[in-house]
Amino acid sequence: MAKFVVVGAGIVGLATAHRITLDHPDAQVTVLEKEHRVAAHQTGHNSGVIHAGVYYKPGSLKAKLCRAGSQSMVDFCTEHGIPVRVCGKLIVATEESELPRLRALHERATANGLPVRLVGPAEAADYEPHVRCVEAMHVASTGIVDFTAVCATLAALVEKAGAEIRFGARVTGIVNRGGTQVVQTTTGELVADVLVNCAGLHADRVARLAGIDPPARIVPFRGEYFELRPDRRALVRGLIYPVPDPQFPFLGVHLTRMIDGSVHAGPNAVLALAREGYSWGRVNPRDVADFAVYSGLWRLARKHLRYGLTEVRRSLSRQRFAESLARLVPDVTAADLEPSAAGVRAQAIAPDGALVDDFLIVARDRQVHVLNAPSPAATSSLEIAKHIVAELPGFRVPR
Repeated sequence: MAKFVVVGAGIVGLATAHRITLDHPDAQVTVLEKEHRVAAHQTGHNSGVIHAGVYYKPGSLKAKLCRAGSQSMVDFCTEHGIPVRVCGKLIVATEESELPRLRALHERATANGLPVRLVGPAEAADYEPHVRCVEAMHVASTGIVDFTAVCATLAALVEKAGAEIRFGARVTGIVNRGGTQVVQTTTGELVADVLVNCAGLHADRVARLAGIDPPARIVPFRGEYFELRPDRRALVRGLIYPVPDPQFPFLGVHLTRMIDGSVHAGPNAVLALAREGYSWGRVNPRDVADFAVYSGLWRLARKHLRYGLTEVRRSLSRQRFAESLARLVPDVTAADLEPSAAGVRAQAIAPDGALVDDFLIVARDRQVHVLNAPSPAATSSLEIAKHIVAELPGFRVPR
């Protein structure tokens, strides 16, 4: 009987454990989670968007897995009675200078095989009556869901299949002993034939415990959100995004109607002072020391200093935040915004300062390490799991 240990009970870890139970029903599967619930970090602070795959380089792992994942996630939710809605979204150009970028994005989305259309201001207003634009792209296959609810269902399926989810189990050491993986945790030691590291914000540290030298380091970026007051939610029907600027690392603040009917605005993106730093007041000296001496972060900072300062100023000013949103929906004001929960993105940065753009999965010595899985990882999670379990070259499980 093959023994698997999966580190992390976020959506990628749980999807992977579920896929193992489907493909290897005789296997013994244990999921280790240092917190006392599933989806405690990135997944539980997700914006809930099922991405279509517009932004990703054709042929990349993100493009492939996101496109397939957007459908498989909707199918999974429909099968298991999880509320889900394919509502579409608008990506809007608010100035003539943004039109070349919008049309380039349209070409990329078309190359990725997505149902997208360029529309003028009048047709954009049919989708979103309060939007302001000179042109927009409608993406029909974008959806919304509660990914924490997806995790709860995955966890139930995993346990029903006989696997164990062990909470409060932080990994403290990993030893490769004669082809088996000895995983030391705060709740005891496990022996596994295969280790799958889906530790998210701590994935590079778990990899180092296993003797892997990661090709990139996780640096945490806090995504800060507001939400519209209940009486102002009618300003947004679905999802409204700006045209991203490819010279900057993130998409920019946008408006998202959630599956519960609330409308979230954001995220702003600032360097977090802890890997689990959901506020300015949360500081972890070890985490700060870890990235403060990392040359990759300093190279990134030099390249995007002006962008970073803009994000910090917007973080400290609700008025600036509202002004960014008003470029998309002019009726939004600072008085319409209420603070909402923040998230932290585990962003892998290469030593040369480049953001790792694609999913990064390293397989070695009966170990698989998911070292970069930010958005659209939740959308793609069921497909990432298939990729890990069935498609990685050289991945073999003893029978």
